[in-house]
Amino acid sequence: MTSITRNISQQSQLCGRMFKQVVLAAALTALSGCTTVTDWFADDDEIKIRRIPAIVNQVTPKVIWNYSIGDGVDEYFSRLQPAYADNTIYAAERHGKVVALEPDSGDVKWQRNFAIFRNESFFDGIANIWRSGTSAKISAMAAGYDKVFVGSENGKLLALDGQTGETVWEASVAGEILAPPAMDEGILVVNTGAGVLFGFDAQTGEQLWRSETDVPPLSLRGISAPAASNGGTLIGTPTGKLQVNILTTGIPAWETAITAPSGATELERIIDVDSSPVLYGSTVYIVSYDGTLAALELRSGRILWKREYGSYRDLAVTSERIYVVDTRSNVFALDRRNGIEIWSQGGLRQRHLTAPVVMGEHVVVGDRWGLLHWLNTEDGTLAARYDLGGDDEDEAIYAAPIKVDDMIVTITRDGDIAALTAQ
Repeated sequence: MTSITRNISQQSQLCGRMFKQVVLAAALTALSGCTTVTDWFADDDEIKIRRIPAIVNQVTPKVIWNYSIGDGVDEYFSRLQPAYADNTIYAAERHGKVVALEPDSGDVKWQRNFAIFRNESFFDGIANIWRSGTSAKISAMAAGYDKVFVGSENGKLLALDGQTGETVWEASVAGEILAPPAMDEGILVVNTGAGVLFGFDAQTGEQLWRSETDVPPLSLRGISAPAASNGGTLIGTPTGKLQVNILTTGIPAWETAITAPSGATELERIIDVDSSPVLYGSTVYIVSYDGTLAALELRSGRILWKREYGSYRDLAVTSERIYVVDTRSNVFALDRRNGIEIWSQGGLRQRHLTAPVVMGEHVVVGDRWGLLHWLNTEDGTLAARYDLGGDDEDEAIYAAPIKVDDMIVTITRDGDIAALTAQ
């Protein structure tokens, strides 16, 4: 053997040993739980946020069932979350699958696939068996009136029979549907990213009215989900206002500026109200991205009080309190009557928390790395934690869980649906 051949052989063996050592080190690291492979690509600040201190659970979260639906929303922006009505949980993935699940077991009642396939020839139909098709870009859903309503980024709106999944009607709108529709008095209200609000007959799909609002040159990707009640529909606007339209005609009844733009650049002047208005009694609660939480009188739009909290997440409102997750993922509890702060929780800061959901004596939020957190409603302390996503951003809990009886149902970014209780 020549010296050159010998050197190549030795280098090859050395590289092989080094590769095995790297693989072994990665395996041991993963088993230790101290870090993850994704930490290799993260800076020190991100690692500090991810390595959250352990807590002792005061209640015990438990997964009742889980179900995987396609690829979820993948890496795309989305607020797509499950919906619950008529003792059925409805869920969807962005690519096109829609499913109805039994709430107690997670068993499938029916499923549909709205992915788009080209059928130009006989052979296309055969080949489609092995294809996934073009994404339907499903982005929002809501359930009611024995139907499930599905909206897309393409401006498509479908009404499906809640018991069978069959298409009842479909319509198209100008603009992306990025937030769940609202419904009341037989009317379905849909907000779009183009600044147009639509009213449809929920039974037939007939468009009853449309109402346009201004859209600034620069705004957030999301939009406010409408709320409908007491003969009106309430919506937050990209121009920092709360707007109320008459439900049957779409005619604006009043609008009130929650905040006003300030700053020298368009970025500094973003004042979107992306959260859904919450109506409690005769008072409406709303929060803007740039830092205004307000309570308004429903009948007149008169502002009752304002506080400096900024968020693009929905509020959770109970008889006594308002729960807010701000833009930096601090959690606050405020007195509903006057907006006075009761407690704050900063231990989950910068973890990209979802909107809060109240479950008995706890407030539940999900985060960017697939963790669910239970906070005591009394003082905001961390009561429990459950690792649903395995510290993986692909398994992020990106949308607020929904309440289903004594369970919460949540979905991860890659489409894992889970129902949990905590006792």
